[in-house]
Amino acid sequence: MNTFKKPMTAHLIGTEGRGSQENFRARRRSFRTLHEEACFVIPNPWDIGSARYLQQLGFPALATTSAGFAFSQGLPDSEVALTCERNLAYIAEIAGGVDVPVNADFASGYGESPRDVADNVTRCIATGVAGLSIEDATGDPTSPLYELPLAVERVRAAREAIDQSRADVLLTARAECFLVGHHDALRESVRRLQAFSEAGADVLFAPGPHDPTAIKALVEAVRPKPINVLVVRDSGLSVADIAALGVRRISVGGALALAAWTGFTRAAQKLKSEGSFAGFASLVPYADINGFFVTDYRIRQSDGRRSRAGRSHLLSKASDV
Repeated sequence: MNTFKKPMTAHLIGTEGRGSQENFRARRRSFRTLHEEACFVIPNPWDIGSARYLQQLGFPALATTSAGFAFSQGLPDSEVALTCERNLAYIAEIAGGVDVPVNADFASGYGESPRDVADNVTRCIATGVAGLSIEDATGDPTSPLYELPLAVERVRAAREAIDQSRADVLLTARAECFLVGHHDALRESVRRLQAFSEAGADVLFAPGPHDPTAIKALVEAVRPKPINVLVVRDSGLSVADIAALGVRRISVGGALALAAWTGFTRAAQKLKSEGSFAGFASLVPYADINGFFVTDYRIRQSDGRRSRAGRSHLLSKASDV
């Protein structure tokens, strides 16, 4: 069993207002509303810079990516390498560094037993997230999925931890059947997602399928609860196409991080193997990226000053009472 550790809270210089509990509550309300309306895309930043840029583009919510973050730290995407502590620090940094709701990729909850899952979910909630996901994958190639009764108990434990926290955090339950190569992935995903829905999951997620027929089957299986679809390659479907299937949320996992790695690795390989700078062709100008961060930095500094001034005013008023 995990030993108790102090819950993590997000705090970044110049982001005091963003990391306030009042703001986190407002984001949780808006995140729930997003799932009740039309389909939306929730992209996955791997660091603060990518998170700030995605927010500036106008995405209404963001999600962390264990793969994207792990690669940026020189680690493989696994719970052994990317520990609970390290992932929580990353989640807290993203949640405290933006103004929009953040959903946490929380792997399998970093514990086998329902009790451990509940303890870690409580710690994840303390980072300020608006939602979090729990997988049913074991990480063991010989037995890649938790047996359904235990998988359900783990989801139920996460639900109870959220309820006890009194934080309006959305719980996403993931069936990893497609990703682990289950012989009847669609049928087993439906069975598991329906059980997870009954156990209290707010959002259901079976990453893997890009075929419209399979996606539609998953949507129908858990209706009226929302389905998240993962898109990590160009399958020929647009956001509008996926929305037309009844999907409420589209995430991209580590795909944006892989897009960045693709440009980097190809340019680096060409430089080393050919002595060529051709990989630097068509780069986004330095001035564009730096200009964005100059403006963004000034906004954050201004917000931080206003937040500190507001607190000073409240303290002054309180001392007059």
